[in-house]
Formats: sequence, structure tokens, C-alpha cells
Amino acid sequence: MEIISTLIDFILHVDKHLETFVQNYGLWVYALLFVVIFVETGVVVMPFLPGDSLLFVVGAMCGVGLMSYPLAVGLLLAAAVLGNQSNYAIGRFFGPKVFQWEDSRFFNKKAFDQAHAFYEKYGGITIVAARFMPFLRTFAPFVAGVASMTRAKFTFFDVAGGTLWVVGIVTIGYFFGNFPFVKAHLDKIIWAMIFIPGLVILFGAWKARRKASL
Repeated sequence: MEIISTLIDFILHVDKHLETFVQNYGLWVYALLFVVIFVETGVVVMPFLPGDSLLFVVGAMCGVGLMSYPLAVGLLLAAAVLGNQSNYAIGRFFGPKVFQWEDSRFFNKKAFDQAHAFYEKYGGITIVAARFMPFLRTFAPFVAGVASMTRAKFTFFDVAGGTLWVVGIVTIGYFFGNFPFVKAHLDKIIWAMIFIPGLVILFGAWKARRKASL
């Protein structure tokens, strides 16, 4: 319970923790940020790290001169793209080993073939959209790898989605993160950045299931 409490405190007060780190360790903050974003996007079992809120706070700190905007964006974009590539590679490595079986009690070969076809046709949009959805962005590249989405196609949408995510949220933080209202309600904004995308996913899943049942 103490670990969970510490993690929640870090997520909700990432601005204070990050500012303290900058003051104490200076340029090492860029290495920390690289590791956090890389692990969140590149390690399948780490979907709970504060990616969106972290990018927003980094932008706000760049806005007041505590960090370099070009350096932060460049490193975070590299971490996001490389993280997804790592996640995709893990999916490609384990996918064939697990899903090479024919139909069985535990595996539906037809369903796998359909998943492969889906990712070849719509997977690019999924990879881009998932960047803005906590939890989903951690699993989407892994599933793309399992479904054998081609490396070239995945890389194109990986870079496109990563650019929109990193540049977009850091820039928003840069221009709006230091408004008094935003600073006073940052914890609520962070909760919104976590839960609103999740609600969108649940609504989309419910709508798709309802449509399928008609």
C-alpha cells in the first residue's frame, strides 16, 4: 500500500517532484525523463507511469526557463519512439512462439488472422490514437508486434504518433502550464488526463459491442 501511495503522490505532484529534481541534479533530469517515457512506452508491464502529466509539466518548466524546450522535446520524442519500437519488438518475438499453434482450446487461429488483418488495415490509426490514452499506449505497440504488423508501417505511425504526442502536450504545457488557474488545479487536470481518455475508450467499446449485437 505504501508503494501505491507513493506512486499516486508522485503522479499528482509530479510538478513539485520534477522541480526539486532539477534544482538538485540539474541536467540529469533529462536522463530521468528519457527513462520514464521509454519505460512507460517500451515495457509492457509498466503502463501506470505518468506520461501525459509528465510531458505537460515539462512544458510548463520549459516555459519559465527551468528546462530547455528543444532538448526536452528531442529527448522525449526519441524515448517515445524507441520505447514503442522496443515494445513492438517484444510482441514480434513472443507472438510467433505463442500463436504458431493451430486451433485449440486456448487459441483461436481465425481470431489471430483477423487481428493481423485488422492491424494491417487500421492499426496505424490505433498506434497514433493510443499515444494519447494511458494504459492503451503501452499495449498497442505490443499487440501490433504480436499481430505481425509490418515494421515499416509501424515505424511510420510510431514516429507520427510520437511527434503529435510529445510536441503537442509539451507545447500546451509551455504556453498554458504556468497560468495561475492551471497551477492551482493541476492535480485535477492530471486526474482528467488520466480518466477522460479511459472513458472515451470504454464508450467506444460499448458502442462497438452494441452495434455488433444489432
